[in-house]
Amino acid sequence: MIIDRIDLYHVAMPLIYPWRTAYGEDAAVHAVLCRLTSGSVDAWGEAAPFAAPCYSAEWAGGVFALARDWLAPAVVGKEIASGEQLQRELSLFKGNHFAKAAIDTAWWSLQSRLRNRPLHELLGGSRTTVPVGADFGVMDEIDELLDGVDAAVAGGFPRIKLKFRPGWDIPMLSAVRARHPDFVFHIDCNSGYRIKDIELFRQVDELRLAMIEQPLAHDDLLDHAKLQAAIETPVCLDETIVSLHRTQQAIEQKSCRYVNVKPGRVGGLTNAVAIHDLCQAEGIPCWVGGMLESATGASICAALAMLDNFTYPADIFPSSRFYHEDLGETPLELVDVGGTPSIAAPLTIPAPAPDRLAALTVDSAVVK
Repeated sequence: MIIDRIDLYHVAMPLIYPWRTAYGEDAAVHAVLCRLTSGSVDAWGEAAPFAAPCYSAEWAGGVFALARDWLAPAVVGKEIASGEQLQRELSLFKGNHFAKAAIDTAWWSLQSRLRNRPLHELLGGSRTTVPVGADFGVMDEIDELLDGVDAAVAGGFPRIKLKFRPGWDIPMLSAVRARHPDFVFHIDCNSGYRIKDIELFRQVDELRLAMIEQPLAHDDLLDHAKLQAAIETPVCLDETIVSLHRTQQAIEQKSCRYVNVKPGRVGGLTNAVAIHDLCQAEGIPCWVGGMLESATGASICAALAMLDNFTYPADIFPSSRFYHEDLGETPLELVDVGGTPSIAAPLTIPAPAPDRLAALTVDSAVVK
C-alpha cells in the first residue's frame, strides 16, 4: 500500500478514578492516535505511553512530536508492503517504541481493511475469544481492595493482578491470600524494587503466586536473572521487553519464565508477533498487556491476544472499567464464555468518535 496521508492526535482521556502504580498516579490516559490513509481507505492505530515518562522513557507529548516531525515524514508517500518493511523504514530512529507503535498498529489496521480480513487472522491468530483477568491498582484501604477482589472472584475472572509497591506490599498480599487461599493471583511491581529486596521476594514466594511481574529496574536483565534463580515464583518481564533482541537476551540469561507483550511498548504489532513466535519456540508462555487504551487500541491488543502462545489471561479491559465514555465509536465489552469473562476477536478496529476526539485532543497534525 502507498501511505498518502498521516493524521496524528495527542489525546487526554479522563479516567473514572485515578490509576495508581509503583511509579505514580494518572487521572487521565494520554495517548497518540494515528490515522493512515491509502487512496480512499483509512484506519486507526494507538499508542498510550501516558502523560509523563514514568512507565517508560517515552511520554505522549514526545511521542506526538517525534511521530509528527520524524516518523511520519519518513514513510508518507512510500509504498509499504509489509510490517517488516515499515519497521526497516523506521529503524533509522533509535528507540521510541511507542511512537513507532502508533504508526505500525495503524498500518496493520489499514492492511486489515484493504484486505477485508479481520486483524487477528492477518496476525496469525487461531482463536476468536480469549479469557481476561481482573486488575487492581493501589487503593486507600485493604478492605476496599478485598471487596473488589471478592467481586472479581465471584464474577468468574480466572486470575487477578495486584499492583505491588513499597507501603502496599506483603500485608496487602497476605490479606488477599488469606481471603482466597487457592485463587490465581500475581503481582505487578512496575520496576519498584531492586535486587537488595530479595528477602521481600522470598516472603512473596510463600504466598504461591502465578508470577511476579517486573519486580526490578525497567532496563535490567542481569538482576532479574539473579532473582529468578533465587526464588521459585516465576518472574515475568514487562517494561524490560522492548524489542525482539531484548527478548532473546532475556531468554538466554534466564531472566524470566513469562513475558508480557504490549504492542505499544515493543514498537507495534510487527514486533509483538515476532516476540510471540520466539517465546513460543523457546517454551516461554506469554500474555497480552494493555496501557488503558481507548477501544481503538484495546481492540488491537485483543486481535493480538488471539495468537496461540498467549496462554495466560490477558490484561484487556471493557471500556466501562476506566471510562465514563470511551473515545472509540464502539466501546469494548466482555463476553461470557462458559462463565469466564473473555474478549472476542474484533471484526474491525473501531475509529474514535469524531465529537469525542475533538473534545479530548491536546494537539493534532497532518503529514501528507
